[in-house]
Amino acid sequence: YPLTFEEFLVAVDDGLYQYYRQITRENTVEAIFHTKLTEAYRQYLIIGGMPECVNSWIKYRDCAKVYQIQRELVELYENDFYKHNGKVNSGRILLVFRSIVNQLAKDNSKFVYGCVREGARAREFEEAIEWLVSAGMVIRANNVTKPEHPLNAFVEMNHFKLYLFDVGLLKCMAGISNEAILLKKDYQFSGALTENYCVQQLISCFDNSPKYFVQGQNSEIDFLLENGMQIIPVEVKAGETAQHSNSLKKYIAQRNPEIAVRYSMLGYKEQETLVNIPLYLINKTKDYI
Repeated sequence: YPLTFEEFLVAVDDGLYQYYRQITRENTVEAIFHTKLTEAYRQYLIIGGMPECVNSWIKYRDCAKVYQIQRELVELYENDFYKHNGKVNSGRILLVFRSIVNQLAKDNSKFVYGCVREGARAREFEEAIEWLVSAGMVIRANNVTKPEHPLNAFVEMNHFKLYLFDVGLLKCMAGISNEAILLKKDYQFSGALTENYCVQQLISCFDNSPKYFVQGQNSEIDFLLENGMQIIPVEVKAGETAQHSNSLKKYIAQRNPEIAVRYSMLGYKEQETLVNIPLYLINKTKDYI
């Protein structure tokens, strides 16, 4: 697996990591460290967690060198698909892999086979998707019909999203400029990149992979986490908005969860049921819930 954000901190800035590991729910993050951790988070979106990329960043602090390694890694993976001579068609694996960026760029990022190839049907690409999931190249998040424990009992197998296994490689494949991330510019793919980052971190924290929940037309909970018997609705925001979405408001009003989580660029904050966790503290989610 790629390094998580927490492991990235260990590798690139031990002093900042020592501060990070002492952060608890009771301790407010000082403004200067909020800024430093936010900067490190943005660096992670660019570098990702692939060991060779992180090593290059430690040695040279040159985003261009990291980008070249990412390009080479993507090319190596794609070439490996062509070497695959098993039952699954290598061309279909490649088509699914290359479609991830377009899938996530849609307003509704549910996986659509027509985005892989016009007129494509599920039976043509199901095995290719399963191959990529099993190989660890993509992360699958399924919709559930009920936000109840155990979530796996309510999974919709034909209603899912696919995320790339490393956010840095996704950033490279999407062609997002470093300036857009570092200078906090609004760009079309920011929400998808942030969601991908969150999925990548959450699978390292929880036994069950995140799910999501569509609750009627134009109303969707970004993720559902399962902590024991507790079902936690999650909202992901790329920016500093203090308002939670109508979808999350509706979910809280109808289902009255013990806790709801919003990940954003804001600092830690409790608002009755809702807890805002900074994106750079996502690996500490269990400590906050």
